[in-house]
Amino acid sequence: MPTTEEDRDGKNRNFDLIRRGSKQPTPWGTATFIGLRLLDLPWQYHLLRNGAAEGALSAVGLPFLVGGTQTTAATLAAKGISWLAPLDLPLPRLILLAMATGSTLKQILWQTCLSQEEFPPSAAALVSGYNTLINTANTLLLVCASTSSLGSRGPRVLVLGTELPLSVVVGSLAYLVGITTETLSEIQRIRFKKDPRNEGKLCKVGLWSWARHINYFGYALWRGGYCMVASGWIGGLAMGLFQGWDLGSRASDTLEEYCSNKYGEQWLQFKRDVPYRIVPGIF
Repeated sequence: MPTTEEDRDGKNRNFDLIRRGSKQPTPWGTATFIGLRLLDLPWQYHLLRNGAAEGALSAVGLPFLVGGTQTTAATLAAKGISWLAPLDLPLPRLILLAMATGSTLKQILWQTCLSQEEFPPSAAALVSGYNTLINTANTLLLVCASTSSLGSRGPRVLVLGTELPLSVVVGSLAYLVGITTETLSEIQRIRFKKDPRNEGKLCKVGLWSWARHINYFGYALWRGGYCMVASGWIGGLAMGLFQGWDLGSRASDTLEEYCSNKYGEQWLQFKRDVPYRIVPGIF
């Protein structure tokens, strides 16, 4: 059920960590966000490489997978990307670490270059904590023998000398498409808004002509792809649908109300021109 907060007029609003309409710089919030997001990377590597994930699973009586790294390291060297070999991770774990890294860099780009909204340290800590929690859950799902996508039956694809389940390949593609969609749409929007000719106008160009909150679609897609790599088809679909439901109800409801109040008739026309809220052609 969406979390709500009460406005000054006594009406309940969907909870939103972003302070819409407030353009004040928040250097402490930005510093908090960057620091916490960067800390997630050595934490995920520690879980994936140093036996911490296996230890956590053993502590609660769950079985875990043990993967070698020799084949991956040799193939990386043969492909001319031996600089990844010192990470000493089998390919599936290397993919998961790359996903954690990509999402961290994307979110730092968003906060430092693409977002104009106030972002206090408390909100920065909550958003960072949520991302680290979900990333950690995905790492544990991959390592756990009972939930790992690597134990699934079905077609396999040979990638860099390693046979990967089809769900890992599809999940990786979904991640790439999703994070590219989210990033590109936000770049398009900030460029539109910085053009003096567009002052007071809604961004309806590029990907924003596909859905009113196309960046949310990108986020849900890459989050689902990340989980699919870790835990297979069911886990990936469940995560993608959950993120889509959350963004399609709580987050987009708040943003729709804000835009309606700010843009008035412009927003009503935008809804007529772009009838899809998040998923182009569907919802």
